[in-house]
This record gives sequence, C-alpha cells and structure tokens, in this order.
Amino acid sequence: MGYVQEARENHVKKKVEEALRSKMKQKALKECHEYTSKYAECSLGRTISVVWQCRKQANELNQCLHQYTNDSVLDEMKRQYMLQQEGK
Repeated sequence: MGYVQEARENHVKKKVEEALRSKMKQKALKECHEYTSKYAECSLGRTISVVWQCRKQANELNQCLHQYTNDSVLDEMKRQYMLQQEGK
C-alpha cells in the first residue's frame, strides 16, 4: 500500500478525530481503573509530596494508559471508522 493511499484511508475530519481521541481516553481510563484508584488513594490528603510519595503508582498508571492511548491505537480506530463509513 502506498503512502498516499494509506494517508487517504487514515484521514478523518478534525471533529471525528477529536471524538475518537475522547473515546480512546475514556476506554483507557475504564481499562486502567485499578491503577487510577491506587494513585488516587495514594494522593489523598497530599499536596506537593504526591510527586515523590506516589511516583510508583503514577508510573504504573501512565504505563497502563499508554497501552490504550498511543498513535497505533488511534490509527486503528480511524481505520475502523473509515470502514464503518464505507459500509453505510
């Protein structure tokens, strides 16, 4: 597949891309709920010290979120959206 054809297939309108990004982030938060809860529990009642006291939880949360919020995931969502639109 050529670069131009691939670019056309992955091209979606700005509003659609924003909606897909939002959907991707919601899914990531849902999938990483366990890590979100651990981080929130650690940070409860802390201010500045949260940076060093909750570093482990923050790293775990970021690693989990990155699995669901990266360019390859977004590209796949765009591809699925385009296939869905072609099917209509």
